[in-house]
Amino acid sequence: MRVSTRGDYGLRALIELAANYGGGPLQSSEIALRRHIPEQYLDQLLATLRKAGFIRSVRGPSGGHELVRPPDQITVKEVIEALEGSLSPVAWLDEPPEMTDHPHQCGQREIWERIRKATEEILSAYTVADLLEREPTAVAGRWVI
Repeated sequence: MRVSTRGDYGLRALIELAANYGGGPLQSSEIALRRHIPEQYLDQLLATLRKAGFIRSVRGPSGGHELVRPPDQITVKEVIEALEGSLSPVAWLDEPPEMTDHPHQCGQREIWERIRKATEEILSAYTVADLLEREPTAVAGRWVI
């Protein structure tokens, strides 16, 4: 599985929103600056995250974006699936037998199913709150690791 910039930047944005959870909305320009995400691209990701039910957006001068659920209730698996799609390493694994030209019973199937299952288990074991806890601490604009 390869996570694209959609998954990477989307998780970065959610981690930033998690750091501010309960503190009101953050503007996309703040998120973009703090997480080194191009703002136009971030706006697209935020729209996807809003449609997926992770964030809400508030209009107006004091508006911005905020998490809908607590960060410890948002799994990395949910986020990656919303941004990247299926976790299957091969597309035909998700297709019903009648919809694919790939033989459903083949020598490869078991390994791809095991990879998908392991990926799902690992990503389900982590929440956005877990990722936030692993973040370095910001001190006067510099990151201390």
